[in-house]
Amino acid sequence: MSAGRRPVDLGRVTWLVTGGAGYIGAHVVRGLVEAGHGVVVLDDLSTGRAERLPCEVPLVVGAVADRPLVTEVLNRYRIDGVIHLAARKSPTESIARPAWYHRENVGGLAALLDAMAGAGVHRLLFSSSAAVYGIPPGPTVSEVTPTAPINPYGLTKLLGEQLIAAAGRGYGLSWLALRYFNVVGAALPVLADRVPTNLVPIALAAMSADTPITVTGADYPTRDGTGVRDYVHVLDLASAHLAAADRLMAGPAADGVYNVGTGQGHSVLEVLHRIGVVTGQPVAHEIGPRRAGDPPEVVADVSRIRHELGWRSRYGLTEMIASSWLAWSELSGTVPVR
Repeated sequence: MSAGRRPVDLGRVTWLVTGGAGYIGAHVVRGLVEAGHGVVVLDDLSTGRAERLPCEVPLVVGAVADRPLVTEVLNRYRIDGVIHLAARKSPTESIARPAWYHRENVGGLAALLDAMAGAGVHRLLFSSSAAVYGIPPGPTVSEVTPTAPINPYGLTKLLGEQLIAAAGRGYGLSWLALRYFNVVGAALPVLADRVPTNLVPIALAAMSADTPITVTGADYPTRDGTGVRDYVHVLDLASAHLAAADRLMAGPAADGVYNVGTGQGHSVLEVLHRIGVVTGQPVAHEIGPRRAGDPPEVVADVSRIRHELGWRSRYGLTEMIASSWLAWSELSGTVPVR
């Protein structure tokens, strides 16, 4: 602990949440507030929305790459730990702009770590991704499955984990990284994902536009020929952050990665069918060719986070889709059928 910093009261700690006005970040912020923690948000609002935040949470508009600003925030609010969610997150966009993704995700993290070291903040929870696994050798991946990302986005997440591990060895950083699988759902419409980049919001957007969704490949060696993925409710993901944050505050120093999923896979056609059941409307779809690099099946082994942090998912696919549909309906002005 650097000179002048107060001893940490484990009953009331203050977290800086970078990217806290984003879809996932806002759910994490609300979970922290409900648990009685102090929270400060740093967000450049490029994709985040200020209205997602509780009114009592200070919002500093800026980028994590702005080291002087981050240093000033860490000191002014006497931050005890950082939850780092701010990042560019589109695999497709990363292929078109690899250098920019490296600068934003890895460069921004490097600046944040420098600021934390200078301010004497030694706890970091990092938002990573299942994209670090690339095309795994089998359908279930654990934290010891070899990492081999197939796009620049996944590479920046893996490099981020490695950079944080080096910082841990270099100046005593206590850190954990959460590798998210496919995040779905919303606690409230205002918190909903406004950028349809995974199957459920893409399907809901297609339904609203009365256009069919293209299923990319139906000849995989899976139970119905379509790709199988692990979907996790954003509220479960937020609770995983709280479990990891509690571990960082309780000590001793931590250093490790955890998968965050349900441990169960659902195929594309199963998800589309469930959307039809929840909304009362069949999802029109057509079969297209496979996307290059898409593995047949990727499901999380979540035994490590269950055993070491005591966390497990609570919500099933129907609840994920229902919350997404209610949020989408309110935001789009659509009246839910049921």
